[in-house]
This record gives sequence, C-alpha cells and structure tokens, in this order.
Amino acid sequence: MIEFLKEVGLIFGRIITILPLLLIVTLLMGKRAIGELPVFDFLIIVTLGAVVGADIADPSIHHLPTAMAIIGIGILQKVVAKWKISNRKIGRLFTFEPTIVIHNGKFIHKNLKKLRYSIDNILQMLREKDVFDISDVETAIIEANGSLSVLKKPLKNTVTLEDMNMMNPTSNITFPVIIEGTIYTDVLADLNVDEDWIRTQLSQQGIDEVDKVFFASINKYLELQISLYDDHSITIPPIKH
Repeated sequence: MIEFLKEVGLIFGRIITILPLLLIVTLLMGKRAIGELPVFDFLIIVTLGAVVGADIADPSIHHLPTAMAIIGIGILQKVVAKWKISNRKIGRLFTFEPTIVIHNGKFIHKNLKKLRYSIDNILQMLREKDVFDISDVETAIIEANGSLSVLKKPLKNTVTLEDMNMMNPTSNITFPVIIEGTIYTDVLADLNVDEDWIRTQLSQQGIDEVDKVFFASINKYLELQISLYDDHSITIPPIKH
C-alpha cells in the first residue's frame, strides 16, 4: 500500500512539475505552435496523448498508474478552467493576448516580428477571408488561437448586388510590388510600369529609400498602398481579451 501511494505521489508530482514547463515552452514558441486550441488545452491534449501512447506502446507500464495520471490531468484541467473563468488575471497567464497586425490598411511590422508571422502568412489568411486588398482592412487581429479576425473599413463591408441595385462590379485586388525592401520588377512589368516609376511614387510620399518599405501593393489603377517598417503615424487600438 505504501509503495502504491509513493507511485501515485510520483505521478502527481510529475504532472504538477511538467505541465508548467510545457506551458512556458509553448508560450515561448508562440501562437503558431498551437493551431486553433487555447494554449493550456493544447498542452493537456498533448500530455494525455503522451501518457496513453506510452501505456499502449510499452507493455511494462502498469495500467493503474496510467489511469491515475489521466485522472490527475483531467482534474488539473478542470481546476485551471475554473480559475480562468473566476479570475481574469490568472486566465491571462494561460493564454496569449490578441495582437493587431494591420491597422488602417497598413501592416504593423513590430507586431508581425514579435509573432513570427510573415507577410505571406497574413496575405494568405486575408484571402481566406475574401480580402484581396490590404487597404480594405480597418483592423486585422491575430487571436489567441492563431486565427485572423478582420474588420473591414465601413465602405468595404460586404453587401449584395441586389442591395446596391448594380450589375457585377470589377473585382478589387492588389498585387505586392515591394516586400521587405525588395522591389518585384516582374509585377511592375505586368502593370506596364517600371522601377523608376515606383521610386518616384515613393519619393512623392516622402520615402527616399526602398529599404524603409516593409510592404507595398498596387491595384490596376496604379494606386499604391504602403506599409513602412517604422510608421509612427499608426495608433494601435488597445484591444484586449
């Protein structure tokens, strides 16, 4: 009986010590590591999978300790879930804050860098939201589970053609022409403009070096949308959980 209690104590001790470590490591890994699950629930599922997998793969492991571990993990998850609901400060320790990555049609470079998301990641997620022009976006937020929420500008909200009493309008799509200071000359050529033209456009907006441009896109009307690496004109809204 004493030996059994020692084993049970060892199991619970491992659970209590390993989960905080996994939590810290996963938080450091960032939002992309956890997919669509809240971070702590992700850790619970990973831990349960490891416990059950070890029990199945290794016949020398006794079933009773495995069962006790599963019960202990389940109890811990319930306790943490109640803490998160009852105490906001505790709840924020177990997840990420939402992060604004686009505001008023411009990328926020420092937030993308902090999240380790690339421009291509965000552009793909925008297209999945039927947004093909970054200038249509009022605010875009990477949520705690890594998904993208998009608030379009008021004039860009979706309405039906019947509402507008219009025939099918031309689709609004833009093409990246500068990404991280590199000019995409092939895209410019398709639009019948060249590198000198885009440098002139930048100069007219007070941008003397292409290296200062984090992202720039252009539409078929040759309208340029620019996001700088350090754009101090952007005021980031204080969005929290």
